[in-house]
Amino acid sequence: MSEALNITYDAIEQENAEESALTRRKLVGGAAASLGTIGVLGLMNDDAWAARAAKNTPQTILNIAATAEVLATIVNTVGGERLTAALATDETLANVQAAAREELIHYNVLTSIGGKPLTTKIWVPDAVFASREGLLNTLEAGDQIFINAYLIGTTAFATAGGRKNAKFARFTGEFMGAEAVHRALARQSLGKLGNDRVFMKYSFSKIEVAVSMLQKAGFGFGKQGKGPGAFYSFNDVRKRTPNPPAVNTRKPR
Repeated sequence: MSEALNITYDAIEQENAEESALTRRKLVGGAAASLGTIGVLGLMNDDAWAARAAKNTPQTILNIAATAEVLATIVNTVGGERLTAALATDETLANVQAAAREELIHYNVLTSIGGKPLTTKIWVPDAVFASREGLLNTLEAGDQIFINAYLIGTTAFATAGGRKNAKFARFTGEFMGAEAVHRALARQSLGKLGNDRVFMKYSFSKIEVAVSMLQKAGFGFGKQGKGPGAFYSFNDVRKRTPNPPAVNTRKPR
């Protein structure tokens, strides 16, 4: 019996714990028949289940998160450089520069615990650095993707269990909080309500969706993205990433 079916049947047993053993067996049997009738059993064989589950493994999440932080470090660093005058009218430039350093620190932590970026060469659409609004809208949308990705990470590490994974689940929670701040500040600089969310939005549950969403927006990971743009090397950009002294709590707890 596949692991997926074991989980399904165990859940039925637990939900009906007060029923007699005979009743529970009938419920499990009925579930099996129903799943078979709608063709679900064919989808829940061990190989198919493992293939789907593997995409949300802790290692995959660490790798994609590290890649996302490569992109975020580049966008915030280069955006602050290219649009200094346009961003310096209020606190926006300082916030973007601080975010650049924070994303770089996130990257360093992720790689220190085993994350391996898919690439350090990112194609960024020209439109991102063409205007203040272009950069801020990109940051708002990108940070929402990162928020969702770190929420997936929190679930995956918590599900994996063990003391180490529990610690990593807390790390992703801490990272998600920082990304939520970045999103709020980008919105505020666009004249929108910054604190518009009661709960952080969770709209996708597969970590690879984060990559596909960024690709649809024109970013390329190790290869050219759609539309006009240019490649940026993380290893070059990180050398000039701002390091504001006011950025604190530089290590996860």
